[in-house]
Amino acid sequence: MLTRTRRTALRATAVTAAAGGLLLAGTVPAFAHVTAQPSTAEQGGYAVIAMRVPNESDTAGTTKLEVTFPVDHPVTSARTTPQPGWTAEVTKGDLPAPVDVHGRQVTQAVTKVTWTAQPGTRIGPGEFVDFPLSLGPLPTGTDQLVLPAVQTYDDGRVVAWDEPTTPGGPEPEHPAPVVTLTAATGDAHGGQDGAAAAGTEQAAASTTDTTARWLGGVGLLLGALGLGLGGGALLRGRRPARTDERKGSDT
Repeated sequence: MLTRTRRTALRATAVTAAAGGLLLAGTVPAFAHVTAQPSTAEQGGYAVIAMRVPNESDTAGTTKLEVTFPVDHPVTSARTTPQPGWTAEVTKGDLPAPVDVHGRQVTQAVTKVTWTAQPGTRIGPGEFVDFPLSLGPLPTGTDQLVLPAVQTYDDGRVVAWDEPTTPGGPEPEHPAPVVTLTAATGDAHGGQDGAAAAGTEQAAASTTDTTARWLGGVGLLLGALGLGLGGGALLRGRRPARTDERKGSDT
């Protein structure tokens, strides 16, 4: 039979475990928000931002995601990447006023990107999917890019992730995905110019390698010719000696 002290200890352990379970359960939804990954990018540059979409339902699956872009701090270019089982649509619209992007006036910008699941495809319970976007140039007149999202489930449930987050305040129940924009540290073109520079270096390296191989081949050919000429000269130098030896033996 358990002593009173041991029974008290067991009860305390059970209460602590139950409280820990409730605390964990209360924090789980915080990890199930629709978010932008990575959450930081440079102003004026290009970046690949993935919309990370977890499935919060225990029974239904996510079949659609709509992401809205701001027009007061517009993004003029958005490119999707093929996602098996999903179709993506980039929608553009007229801006209230033209904006200057690297010296040119732009009158249209991205207003929405929509991913729709094909029949038989969904983000199931306990799963998540990243939807990458190549974006740019990123706004320079603000320190954040807010991307409200709407998540649709195959049971008809619709969840809007559009609530603003107040600095220093509590996190809302359905916060809008946000990309923090930092001051540019290099070329404003970012990834595109970097990729172009890398391509130029690769082409230069390829040209250098081809030239080196060609010169190496010429060197080998000249070396072979030199060996052939040297061998022929050596043989010619030996032949008179053999003739003299035969003449001496005959006499």
